[in-house]
Amino acid sequence: MSSSTPVSSSTGWTGESVNVSVSPAMTVPVSAPVPPPSESPGRRVWLRFKAQRLGYWSTIVFVALFVISLLGEVLANDKPLLIRYEGHYYFPIVKDYSEKVFGGDFPARANYLDPYIRDRLESKGNFAIYPPNHFHYDTVDYFATTPNPAPPSAANWIGTDQFGRDVLSRLLYGFRLSVLMALALTVSGVFLGVLTGAVQGFYGGRTDLIGQRLIEIWSSMPDLYLLIIFASIFEPTLWLLFILLSAFGWLTLSDYVRAEFLRNRSLDYVRAARTMGLSNWQIMWRHVLPNSLTPVITFLPFRMSAAILALTSLDFLGLGVPAPTPSLGELLAEGKNNLDAWWISGAAFGGLVVTLLLLTFMGDALRTALDTRTRGSAFGGAQK
Repeated sequence: MSSSTPVSSSTGWTGESVNVSVSPAMTVPVSAPVPPPSESPGRRVWLRFKAQRLGYWSTIVFVALFVISLLGEVLANDKPLLIRYEGHYYFPIVKDYSEKVFGGDFPARANYLDPYIRDRLESKGNFAIYPPNHFHYDTVDYFATTPNPAPPSAANWIGTDQFGRDVLSRLLYGFRLSVLMALALTVSGVFLGVLTGAVQGFYGGRTDLIGQRLIEIWSSMPDLYLLIIFASIFEPTLWLLFILLSAFGWLTLSDYVRAEFLRNRSLDYVRAARTMGLSNWQIMWRHVLPNSLTPVITFLPFRMSAAILALTSLDFLGLGVPAPTPSLGELLAEGKNNLDAWWISGAAFGGLVVTLLLLTFMGDALRTALDTRTRGSAFGGAQK
């Protein structure tokens, strides 16, 4: 006759005891409770950023606006997306056709705003699918009946400028150009700023001293005067603007990266990496740089705001992109020259304010998500 022995075990994390009767010949394995998996630092950053509702929704709105602007040729264009004419299909958005193809008299490129061409495309058995806005940023409607600048109407939703060009199309394409230029300037500024700041902060000493003096000399140069001088010598182009603005856009970030490298180079994990025989460049890029990216990431939206403001200011002064390239600054300049056409300056000012506000809210949310001094920080910050 076998006897049973009571065994006491705890369940889960509650600490409650449960008596289990087992025989001496039977062994009951009792598994230890498994703690819940901890979240990665990147996951904690995302959750903290998502908790900042204003910055989170600002990011969604900004990305949506940027994606819409990238589809500008599909949303705002004077060419139909698809034409079916006399049993054949045409794609004017990707290929130019002569107006003779659609019953015109001249071999020139078809003007799809011409009432005659439109009547031919809308005749029996034919059709054309147009973009929501029928005007490209440089389209001039020679068949319009309202003098320019024309107020908002069913054809031009935000009116036209002094040359008869659609303001909504120029705002859409100008926003795209500003964001793309800001992204390019941000990438170049981050590359140059991280490179110079990392070298100064990691090596210190004479390297840091000489680098700081050179940066002080370079930052004291009047970049606006340099732009005016170069604009008077060379024809203004996007590449020239990019080179000149990139030459001064990295100075602020290099100071932040230098300070982070000066702090991190004396920590224990750097000494351990040296003990393992890693070279200075391996320590810099594999160990110190990943732990110094907080100011870099926080800096990105504000750098984009500064780039957009710089490009807008230069375009407003006539030193920016060449005509007829659309830009927010050029729209502001047209609004200044046509104060009675309130829709021009209103659209440009509204677009600029919304863009800068969205970027500012995104930057504040990123700074809060990466702040190690607040409660629940992604990097285990102190409680507040």
